[in-house]
Amino acid sequence: MRRIGSLGLAWIAASVLAGTAAAQSAAPAPGTYVYEGGAGTLEIRPDGRFKIDTVGANFHTCNLEGRIAQGRGQVAQSSCVLSFTPGKDGLTVGTNQSDQCQESCGMRATFVGDYIRPAPACMPTTVSTTRKAFKRQYNAKQYAQAQDTLAPVLSQCEKTLSWLDKAWIRNDLALARLRAGDKVACRTTLSPIAEIASSGSDQWDGPPPPDAEEWLRVVRATRTNLKLCS
Repeated sequence: MRRIGSLGLAWIAASVLAGTAAAQSAAPAPGTYVYEGGAGTLEIRPDGRFKIDTVGANFHTCNLEGRIAQGRGQVAQSSCVLSFTPGKDGLTVGTNQSDQCQESCGMRATFVGDYIRPAPACMPTTVSTTRKAFKRQYNAKQYAQAQDTLAPVLSQCEKTLSWLDKAWIRNDLALARLRAGDKVACRTTLSPIAEIASSGSDQWDGPPPPDAEEWLRVVRATRTNLKLCS
């Protein structure tokens, strides 16, 4: 077996350290990333400018923007500095200056966490366009086409939809399947949220209003639609 001398070992170590430093300082790829659970977006422009908008409990928000240099984000008019770590599905945004960065957020909001690079069909603007197309088809009583339009959003965009969007999409899709004559598919579509909707309770033990108000609207709609699907 060939032995590596001390100079060779030093060269390998230096190469590894240089590669690690380069990876850490590499600028994240431009594009749109969706915050975990669909609770916001990270926009990175080709010129290195970035913007983060997230929503937390009670609709508190975080709003940060600035410029990326050497892989780190300097928030405009602030001492807040962000890190961008590449991951399997996108980026992890972090900071070691939580106090300064929290000044850009409401009490119940945060921006730290995973941001997913969505598939083209799951981009927020694309999802909005798809839902509008579904509504036009549903109102025109084109129920089969409406199903085909909306179903891929639910199946492909699970990680990047908010809990509220997923619940409303399930209700919309369930009604389209009901109108198309498939009550079983209607019930199956609603099954992930059927238990809480069929409990008969309007009590909320989750985040405070207005989250509660929005969720209870979903619960009541789901309760009604479950009866229609029975």
